[in-house]
Amino acid sequence: SSATTMSKYETRLFIDGEFVNSISGKTFKTINPATEEVICEVQEALPEDVDRAVIAANKAFERGAPWREMDGTKRRDLLLKLADLMEQNKEELAVLESLNNGKPVSASHGDLSLAIQHFRYFAGWADKIEGKTLPVEGNFFAYTWHEPIGPVGQIIPWNFPVLMLAWKLCPALAAGCTVVLKSSEKTPLSALYCAGLIHKAGFPKGVVNIVSGFGDPTGKAIASHMDLMKIAFTGSSMTGRLIQKYAAESNMKNVSLELGGKSPLIILEDADLQQALGLAQLGLFLNQGQTCCASSRIFVQESIYDKFVELATQQSKARVVGDPTNPATMQGPQVDKIQFDRVMGYIEKGKKEGARLTTGGERFGDKGFFIQPTVFADVQDDMVIAKEEIFGPVMSLMKFKTVEEVIERANNTSFGLAAGVCTKNVQVGLKIARAIRAGTIWFNCFNNFDAAVPFGGYKESGVGREKGPYALENYLEVKSVMIPYDP
Repeated sequence: SSATTMSKYETRLFIDGEFVNSISGKTFKTINPATEEVICEVQEALPEDVDRAVIAANKAFERGAPWREMDGTKRRDLLLKLADLMEQNKEELAVLESLNNGKPVSASHGDLSLAIQHFRYFAGWADKIEGKTLPVEGNFFAYTWHEPIGPVGQIIPWNFPVLMLAWKLCPALAAGCTVVLKSSEKTPLSALYCAGLIHKAGFPKGVVNIVSGFGDPTGKAIASHMDLMKIAFTGSSMTGRLIQKYAAESNMKNVSLELGGKSPLIILEDADLQQALGLAQLGLFLNQGQTCCASSRIFVQESIYDKFVELATQQSKARVVGDPTNPATMQGPQVDKIQFDRVMGYIEKGKKEGARLTTGGERFGDKGFFIQPTVFADVQDDMVIAKEEIFGPVMSLMKFKTVEEVIERANNTSFGLAAGVCTKNVQVGLKIARAIRAGTIWFNCFNNFDAAVPFGGYKESGVGREKGPYALENYLEVKSVMIPYDP
């Protein structure tokens, strides 16, 4: 019965160290995209619930509060404890992630391994945040302190729910901030499961608050809140613009954004063909194509282009689409009807504009939001599918002649999140890596998300960096202190 399904998952909001219903009692449905069936109803946070969470986060950051007075070594231990709890509950979390998001369980396991790595990596930073002593003119002692920026808002997307929760929470907590985090309305369940683990790990109440809700009004209430010192957002460039606007119109809070992309993958004629084909599959089809750094423009040098189109088409046809719980499945459904319709719309545009469809292009099956792996060849730079972010399993293959030409075409975009290059010639590869205006360049690899390596965008792909020591800068203020040596 629906009553048993209800009680099986945590569906309340996590505020001030406990699970609570929303003040209004309002709920929304969350859907299994593989079956289109309702999983359960989740409590919907409205602005008054955000206010409660912000008050809790501010209280937890007050001078004298346990978290504010805690040594970095203790924060380190809490983050490590949380990582251990995630590892102990990995199976259950992976199943939940796949149920709510539609990604194959094998992929959810990969995401969780990365998330756990993230918590452990940033645990290591918690007791190593240092300032500097500064040589100055005159008889002064001068130094800097790096201090937590304060209570922060974080808004995460639906494509990698647990991993994005980790990318956001880890640096903020390592730095000593307190957090109000909103999950995506499409995938609220795994964040609430993690809230239970945060509670179990022993984080002081109010340090992490997790609310479920929609961009408007819930995300808007966070981004425009007068009592949050920072907002971090991952999602579309369109929403990113709104976040900056809300931050400016409220209290000028600090903003970091990880937004969309239209990342080029450049395959030179001397590349290892099998490796290049594999990277094209990984780069584009990972996560049903729902990846901000997807290799959605694949440039292939003309002497190997026809061969590449033929083999890429074969490999794409062979992808196993279906039930996310089946270990053999390579591709699950798109996350919901909105995304499904959007991707199908782009496929229609590709057909209309005269790109050559070599495989796919249709819905897969008749239940669930599945789309056939789709390949368009002979895609031209001015086609909509070559310019706009599709966020689905749609590969665009494009032909180029010279290295100079492909550098110029690759850079001719408003995005700059990532890029890939395949070649055995290290000098040419490095030349391309240097010339491309993007935050990450994968050279003979793609989609490696190691916690130590910063990730973020040039241009309209974002502001600031996630991962690595650079991520801490988003959550720290630098305070300068000076004192004369002579009284």
